[in-house]
Amino acid sequence: MARRPIALVTAAVLLLEAPGIVVLNAVMARFVEIQSMSLDGLDPDAMVTGTWALGIVSGVLLALCALVAALAGIRDRRPGRAGRALLIGCAVIHGILAAVTVGLIGWGAFAFLSVVLGLVVLTLVAYGKTEGGPEGAPATA
Repeated sequence: MARRPIALVTAAVLLLEAPGIVVLNAVMARFVEIQSMSLDGLDPDAMVTGTWALGIVSGVLLALCALVAALAGIRDRRPGRAGRALLIGCAVIHGILAAVTVGLIGWGAFAFLSVVLGLVVLTLVAYGKTEGGPEGAPATA
């Protein structure tokens, strides 16, 4: 199976998505700041700061997911427990965002998020359990 190219393509797509999500949140923060928006009486400056923080944290996590996928592809080994948990979380978030995005933005954004979801899941499945498991483990059919 072509595990290595799948993991490297996943890493490249996630690495390209990371600055995109930061820019998207920067645009939203600018709109909140210009229009002095608030939600149920919250301070508009707190809303701007929260939007920036969400964008930066999301970008860093996407870059970290890209690093995990790239290391899996370069080493041609499955990620560790923390890396798999990070990629699973990334897949879940992409699935939820794809479902929400189809109604808010459109089918193009849904298709992009679904492709990223598919790549992350394919990376996880391609680097599934190895055949040389611990002794005494039941054999798979």
